[in-house]
Amino acid sequence: MKNRILVSLPLAAVLAFPALAQTSSDQTQSTTTQATTTQSTENATGKQPLQAPAREGFWGRVNPFARKNYVKRQTDPIRDRVNELDDLTATNGKAIKDTDARSQAGIKLASDKADMADQHAADAASKATMAQQSAQQATTRIQTVETVVGNIDQYKASNQTEIRFKPGQTVLSKNAKDALDEMANSVKGQRGYIIEVQGFSSGKGQVAIQNSQKMAESVVRYMVLNHEIPVYRIYLVGMGNTPIAGTEENAKTKHISGGRVEVSLLKNDLEQLSSNSSVPTTGADQQQQPK
Repeated sequence: MKNRILVSLPLAAVLAFPALAQTSSDQTQSTTTQATTTQSTENATGKQPLQAPAREGFWGRVNPFARKNYVKRQTDPIRDRVNELDDLTATNGKAIKDTDARSQAGIKLASDKADMADQHAADAASKATMAQQSAQQATTRIQTVETVVGNIDQYKASNQTEIRFKPGQTVLSKNAKDALDEMANSVKGQRGYIIEVQGFSSGKGQVAIQNSQKMAESVVRYMVLNHEIPVYRIYLVGMGNTPIAGTEENAKTKHISGGRVEVSLLKNDLEQLSSNSSVPTTGADQQQQPK
């Protein structure tokens, strides 16, 4: 019996020694944890970093007799920190994706606005060019109008024909009518012209004037009735037996025999103004016209 007691006492001491060592290790770790909590060190999780004990009991860092609860106490903080880091990483990744999406949306919006600004600038440049062209056309028209107004009463001979009459006759011959037809056809639809009709007759005094007046009236009557020439565009005068200047400088004035009528077509610049006013419509005018 005594022998059994002597043998069991050393065995109990050997088995109790690891427990005492593990208890000492737990106390040491608890002391180290309390000491580190007083430090203010910040990290990604906002918590104090894990501090490994300098020595874990009697066995050091490797305890061959570690119990399950001891291991769990050692690994739980690590597992919690790893989970927190995973959550933090996922949160940061989502925040980065959101920031990138907002950045891409902002870049696209800025690009769209830049393209719109370029389009507006191109439209403004096109409108400015059209406005400049319209201004140049208006300037040209104004200059033309000023020139025409300044020369409105300045008529230039454009065409002239002579109608011959036998003495005492006022009836137009076929050749005379053909000449008047040609002149009247050349002024149809035109403006800015007048027709000057001067009658000349042989004889003397008032009789010659009356005869020349009648011949000129027969010419005017034909042009008004057959070609619808407005009366206000025809100027008639009977010159009687007014002498005609010679063809040479020193030649004496000549008196006519029988009768004749000089028909002169005179024009000013009004027809030129009418042709310049029919300028093709520009692009700016087309845009302003209602659809």
